[in-house]
Amino acid sequence: MSIKNIRLEVMQFLEKNVDSFVDQFLIPVDKIWQPSDLLPNSESENFIEDVKELREIAKELPYDFWVVLVGDTITEEALPTYESWLMEVEGVDNEGRNGWSRWVREWTGEENRHGDLLNKYLYLSGRVNMREVEVTTHHLINDGFDIGTGKDPYKNFVYTSFQELATYVSHNRVSQIAKDFGDKKLSKLCKLIAGDEMRHHHAYSEFVNQIFKVDPSEMMLAFQYMMKQKITMPAHFLRESGQKISTAFEEFSNSAQKIGVYTANDYVDIMQKLIDKWEISKIANLTDEAEKARDYLMKLPSRMAKISERLVLPEETKIFKWVEPALIR
Repeated sequence: MSIKNIRLEVMQFLEKNVDSFVDQFLIPVDKIWQPSDLLPNSESENFIEDVKELREIAKELPYDFWVVLVGDTITEEALPTYESWLMEVEGVDNEGRNGWSRWVREWTGEENRHGDLLNKYLYLSGRVNMREVEVTTHHLINDGFDIGTGKDPYKNFVYTSFQELATYVSHNRVSQIAKDFGDKKLSKLCKLIAGDEMRHHHAYSEFVNQIFKVDPSEMMLAFQYMMKQKITMPAHFLRESGQKISTAFEEFSNSAQKIGVYTANDYVDIMQKLIDKWEISKIANLTDEAEKARDYLMKLPSRMAKISERLVLPEETKIFKWVEPALIR
């Protein structure tokens, strides 16, 4: 049997438990928070006063913070790309509406709230150039992404396990910084988004855990593959208006590292957390090739940590079209 057919067979085997995964890791629509729960109510007579208060508090937040918040928002707003990508994964049958396609749709529904909430907050804050933000979002959806997973579910679930934890770290740190600057409302909404991301991380990492039980060697090789090529962030193709593809991502990442929202050390830490979570050192019945992959993975975090120590960030912050200095008073 080919590797592709084995992947499909494993996905069909796991699909029997998709309903329990949905119940365990996702929240019903009528019970989960919605963006309007967390923002000034436009139907209220106090709406204008509430917006004025939001804008006044937002003035205290620094430039790099706004760059990161905009980048996070744009990343969340590019959700159409992520749903279409997951719908193409081997074993996900959207046309037949199988269990996995249900998972993707309902995961998408939860994720969609994040971009809606952050976008509305940015709009009300008056701190950013919304048209430039919208143009960048439009470009990012048009440009798509290439994360090196193909349609392989094993590689895709490694990616989502890693990426959901990375977005948890980012939103959680943004929440803490907002709190430190006295913006309790923004802190709360970012904390709630972070909570969603952690639930989703637990889900995807459980999918990988289940695959390790039935196809350990191939799952180990897929994990090694993704770590060798490095996890590409979903906003890797980020660009501003009039610029070439991917030209804004590095500068956005520099801002995130400068204020400690997401750093090279976090990348290494997430890698180690996945190795520990999946108990890579204890997995048995591996082929010789998979044993070598395991040895590589076990040594990788310490090697990556040494590389991250040599990282030097530029002193000057790039001025983005999204966040004009005149708006940050």
